[in-house]
Amino acid sequence: MKTLLAAGGPPATWPVLVEDYQRYVGVDRGSLYLLEAGLPLAMAVGDFDSLSAEERERVFAAAASVHQSPAEKDDTDTQLALATVFAADPAAEVTIVGATGGRLDHLLANLWLGLEPRFQPFLRQFQLVDQQNCLSYYLPGSYEVAPVPGMKYLAFCCLTPVAELTLQNVKYELNRQPVPQPTSYASNEFLPGKMASFRFSDGVVAVIQSRDV
Repeated sequence: MKTLLAAGGPPATWPVLVEDYQRYVGVDRGSLYLLEAGLPLAMAVGDFDSLSAEERERVFAAAASVHQSPAEKDDTDTQLALATVFAADPAAEVTIVGATGGRLDHLLANLWLGLEPRFQPFLRQFQLVDQQNCLSYYLPGSYEVAPVPGMKYLAFCCLTPVAELTLQNVKYELNRQPVPQPTSYASNEFLPGKMASFRFSDGVVAVIQSRDV
């Protein structure tokens, strides 16, 4: 099921929502943002400590289901929401918005979702998107990537040590490059009319398509 998961980042950071989703999930204050955007709230997840009592009442009344957690817990609200979505629908295709910008600790927690063992089986099923960036995760293998309309740059971010990274059909190519520590091969670009291709044999890579403001 195509799912939009709205974390607590303000809607000003969201991309333009040009497609319809089958399910809308709010994370803490993201639940209120979905309602304010006139979108149906299928699920609200979090401790809801960022909402006033009146706002919580509105969210709880509108949500088809509510998963409330204690404020003191091991997981972030976004981690809980993503785990809840995949527990309910292991085939879900999830676009996460409101997960970038703002506090750096939140940004890193969201970026590192792709490194968590519990999310590894679903790694190709979720992505982080904002107005300037689209980030997808990859495990070892061979892949082709199509350009996202409006995005100019292409980055291959090694979130772990990576073995034999090969980049082809891009402006700056690599051939079986060992990457001994996390590294971002940033500011690459697609070649006109071509799909980018890459492969690697060990590690986790985030591919980011981005544009300037």
